[in-house]
Amino acid sequence: MVCDNITAAPGGHLLFAGQDTTALAREYGTPLYLMDEDKIRENCRSYTTACRRHFGERARVLYASKAASFKRIYEVMQEERMGVDVVSSGELYTALQAGFDMDWVYFHGSNKTDEDIRYGMDQGIGYFVADNLEEVQALEAEAARRGLRQKVLLRLTPGIDPHTYAAVATGKVDSKFGSAIATGQAAEMTQFTLRQPHLDLAGFHCHVGSQVFSGEVFQRCAVIMLEFAAAMKKRHGFTARQLDLGGGYGVRYVSSDPRLEVDAEIGRVRAAMEDACARLNLDMPEIRIEPGRSIVADAGMTLYTVGSVKSIPGYKRYVSVDGGMTDNPRFALYRAAYTCLPANRMEESGGLPCSLVGRCCESGDVIQEDVILPAGISRGDLIAVCTTGAYHYSMASNYNRLPRPPIVMLRGGKEHYVAVRRESLEDLCRNDL
Repeated sequence: MVCDNITAAPGGHLLFAGQDTTALAREYGTPLYLMDEDKIRENCRSYTTACRRHFGERARVLYASKAASFKRIYEVMQEERMGVDVVSSGELYTALQAGFDMDWVYFHGSNKTDEDIRYGMDQGIGYFVADNLEEVQALEAEAARRGLRQKVLLRLTPGIDPHTYAAVATGKVDSKFGSAIATGQAAEMTQFTLRQPHLDLAGFHCHVGSQVFSGEVFQRCAVIMLEFAAAMKKRHGFTARQLDLGGGYGVRYVSSDPRLEVDAEIGRVRAAMEDACARLNLDMPEIRIEPGRSIVADAGMTLYTVGSVKSIPGYKRYVSVDGGMTDNPRFALYRAAYTCLPANRMEESGGLPCSLVGRCCESGDVIQEDVILPAGISRGDLIAVCTTGAYHYSMASNYNRLPRPPIVMLRGGKEHYVAVRRESLEDLCRNDL
């Protein structure tokens, strides 16, 4: 199986986190998001253990909560001694409602509004990660108005192309995120920030992109950032206390994707940074990393019920389910690959290729092309789409006025509970006047 928390039981039922998906579908209905809490915790511990082993106790792992943001996930992160990054007041509010420690919140985003900045300072968050010069000015103005000194990091673009989906590559010089080192804008922003009396520049941040499997990308990025930090120390006498290397480690959606060895990858980054620090006569800063997808993706699975099977002789076959781009827009956005399984017919051999499509009135409502399902698949059968814990619930919509699915958390091989309830028809009109 593509993930080690997916197995099949005698009788042909798919098990996820040790639990029968057909029974879960009967109890909670479909579409249904399942989240394996034990896997989330395992992934958190893999990162925290590796970071502390290679970078010491001052290192901190921040969960990139845009991957999946709901109250229970922040509770789990706090229990696992993770920090979090947020990219909106909405994510920050959700973390607050979960009782998350604001000292360990890093507020990201390429265009924070004045309201975002005020709200973050109202809540006493630990850090703002400033994207550009205008934002630094806005942060200084608000901090001055309050008479406080706000800790900030500066988001820089190191000029690296990670060769992943173009839509999720964020480290290139011409990215919409951050300020480029190559153009001199990063140095200009650093000099300006150091002059601001109400901002405490803690260090620098970067993020090269998402779904990256090449460890060499992260090593190059870390060295470039250290070289920039050394240049700022030489020019301004400024020592960066923190270096946030972002996230982006890839996850296994299909069997052809490699498996990520977290400890080994972080160890290689450490080795590259040690060499660079020695060459640059620089002390190792406190390291932050921001995994999101690789914390929750393989902890997720989505269950659907088949509604119709449409065969067009000489052309193709469509298998339509009761969800679609409203709960999984990633194929429409990126043509993202997924492993799709017949959850109630696992013992049957594959039959004909089909297009697995959703129920929306939209030709682009496709979950996956060229899926092999049993030839006899029909109305009422159950389809599981694997590795859906990241960027599914968080990107879900009410297009066609479809309610969003619930999130049911699984733990201990037998326990399950609702973390986010299923939206009702009444919820769809709740804000209508």
